[in-house]
Amino acid sequence: MIPVNSNAVTAPPAAPGEHVKRLLPWLVAVAFFMESLDTTILNTAVPTIAKALAVAPLSMKAVLSSYTLSLAVFIPISGWMADRFGTRRVFSSAIGLFTLGSFLCGISSNIHALVACRILQGCGGAMMVPVGRLTMVRTFAKSELIRAMSFVAIPTLIGPMLGPIAGGLIVGYFHWRVIFFVNLPIGLFGLYLVYRHLPDYREEHSHPLDTVGLILFGSGIGLLSYVLEVFGEHTLSGRAILGLLVISAGLLTGYGLRATRTEFPLLRLSLFRIRTFRASVSGSYFTRLGIGGIPFLLPLLYQVGLGFTPIQSGLLMMPQAVASMSLKVAMPSILRRFGYRGVLISNTVMLGLLIGLFATIGASTPVWLIVAQTFVLGFFTSLQYTSMNTLVYADITEEQTSSASTIASTMQQMSMSFGIATASLVTALFIPDRFHTSGPEMIHGIHRGFLVLGGMTVLSAIVFHGLKDDDGESVSLHEVLPHAG
Repeated sequence: MIPVNSNAVTAPPAAPGEHVKRLLPWLVAVAFFMESLDTTILNTAVPTIAKALAVAPLSMKAVLSSYTLSLAVFIPISGWMADRFGTRRVFSSAIGLFTLGSFLCGISSNIHALVACRILQGCGGAMMVPVGRLTMVRTFAKSELIRAMSFVAIPTLIGPMLGPIAGGLIVGYFHWRVIFFVNLPIGLFGLYLVYRHLPDYREEHSHPLDTVGLILFGSGIGLLSYVLEVFGEHTLSGRAILGLLVISAGLLTGYGLRATRTEFPLLRLSLFRIRTFRASVSGSYFTRLGIGGIPFLLPLLYQVGLGFTPIQSGLLMMPQAVASMSLKVAMPSILRRFGYRGVLISNTVMLGLLIGLFATIGASTPVWLIVAQTFVLGFFTSLQYTSMNTLVYADITEEQTSSASTIASTMQQMSMSFGIATASLVTALFIPDRFHTSGPEMIHGIHRGFLVLGGMTVLSAIVFHGLKDDDGESVSLHEVLPHAG
C-alpha cells in the first residue's frame, strides 16, 4: 500500500504528517455527517412523506431500507476500488454521486422513484463511508485508533442531533423535498476539502475484481431484503416467498463456496478465523438487527401513535444524539478499564433492556421520562457502536485492513436494512389495518415491535462470550491482571 500523488505514483511509503492527522478526521466527518444527517432527517419525516405520496407509514420502510441495502451490495467493491484507483479519487467520486442522488430524491414524485434514487444515494454512500474509515485506519496507528475514531464520531454525531429537529422544522414550515436538498452545499464543501487535503493511498498492483462473486452476493441479499419487504403485505403467495428464500439461500451459499476457492474473493471470509474479528462483525450484525429498527419506530410512536407534531418528535429524538456525543470523550477510558469483553457483554444486555423499556411509553407517559429513556439509550448505543467498530481491527494486519473494513461495513449495513424491515414486519403483524389505524392500535403494534427488538438485542450478547479478557488490548490498552496464586 502506498500513498500517491500526482507527481509520483510509485513513490515509497511515507508516514502521514501531523498536518494530515489533524485534518483527516474532519474530512471524513463531512462524509459521515451527510449520511447521518440524511438518515435521521428522513426518519422524522416518514409520516409526512407517506401522506404526501399516498402510502401507509409502514410502507415507507422501503425508502429507508433500500438505501442501507444498496450500501451493503456495493460496499464490497469499495476496498477494491480504493486499492485500484486511490482513496482520494474514489472518496471524491462517492461524495459527488451521493450529492447527485440527494438532488434526484428531492425531485421524486412517487415512492417508486424515491426508492430508486435512494439506491443511487446508496451507491455513493457505499464508497464514501468505508473508504473514509479505511483511510483513517491506514493513517493512524492502532494505539491511536480509538481516540481518532471517537474524534471523528463527535462532529458526525451533530447530524443525528440536528437531523430529527431539522426534519421536523422542514416538514413543518417548508416542504419535505428540502430534506434532500440540504445535502447539496455540504457535498460541494466536502469535495473541496477532499481534493485539497485527503491522503491518497493506492495499491501498486491491485488484484482483479471478483465480478461473479459480486453478482452472487448482491443478488442473494437483494432477494432476501425483497422478501422481508413484501412479507405480510399479501402481494406474494406463501409459495412464492418460500421460493425466493430458497433462491436467495442458494445464491449466498454459492458465493460462500466461491469465496473459499477464489484467490481474490469479493469478501475474504477467511478473516472470520480471527476471533476478535469474528466476534466484532457477527456480534455487530445481530446487535444492529435490534437497534437498527429503533430510528424507524420512534417517529411512528411519537407522531402516529401519540399525536406529537414532527417538530416535537424531532425534539424527543435529540437526547439520544446528545448522549452519544457526551460519551465519546470517555470512551478510551471505559475500554481501558473494562476491556472489550466486559464492555460488550454487559452493554449489549443493557441495550436490549432499554429498547424493551420503550414498550411502556403511552399517552400518559410524562415527556421528561421519554427524554430520560432516550438519553440513556443514546449513551449505551454510542459505547456499543464504537467498541464494535474498533475491535474489528485489533488483530488485523496492514494487508488485511481493506478486506476487514469492507466486510465490517457490509455486514453493518445489511443488519441496519434488515433491522428496519424486521421492525416494520413485527409491528405490522399486530396492526389489523395499516391504512386506517387508530392511535391505540398503532401504539400496541409498536410496543410489540420494541419488545421483539429488545429480546433480539439481549440474545446477541451470546456472541461476545467467545471473546477472551485480553482480546483487543492492543487497541483498548486494557491490561488483564494475573490471577492470584
